Amino acid sequence: MEIPFPVVEEPDAFTLEKGRKLFAGETDFLKGVVAMDGMPPDDRIEVCFAGRSNVGKSTLINAVTGRKALARASNTPGRTQEINFFTAGDEHYLVDLPGYGFANAPVNVVEKWQRLLKAYLSGRANLRRAFVLIDSRHGVKKVDEEIMTLLDKSAVPFQVVLTKSDKVKEKDRAKVLDQVRSKLNKHPAAYPELVVTSSEKGWGVPTLRAIIAGIV
Repeated sequence: MEIPFPVVEEPDAFTLEKGRKLFAGETDFLKGVVAMDGMPPDDRIEVCFAGRSNVGKSTLINAVTGRKALARASNTPGRTQEINFFTAGDEHYLVDLPGYGFANAPVNVVEKWQRLLKAYLSGRANLRRAFVLIDSRHGVKKVDEEIMTLLDKSAVPFQVVLTKSDKVKEKDRAKVLDQVRSKLNKHPAAYPELVVTSSEKGWGVPTLRAIIAGIV
């Protein structure tokens, strides 16, 4: 029986090259947005990256784009409250959403951010996919399920990307994958393939580039 939510297979050479070419060109920071009226025009294919604090989101974005300091990581969970837009080539936006799971942020800041997030997810006609990052060491947590439910309600297809997979022993990886799959079964907006990555080792990074380049 086929496993629901299998790990995506490595793309063929043509598709991998398409992904390489997309990120071989210029990838630049465009702007940080704190309100809907500051959003850039929705005239490009847009993908966003979401993940709880310290999941390795900035590091993965830097690995995908091949730019060491494009996305800046904050050591303080919940510090970055902007939606950051990056341009990739002439046709793509990469969007870095603030880390959720605010350990130290005041309640009013969290509420303001949640309102902006909901408005962004429901109001961007060109948003094609959200990549929800899950730490391979911990699996899906309650805050992750909350963002997945929000994506369901906003009708935004999302694909789970497991980060830091090099930090998990091979025998434990299967358990984490099973836990992730069982959680995803409840989410209608979940894309049916998982991406397993390690920014440090480069695992899955060419595959993720190819996936982004293939979204139309």
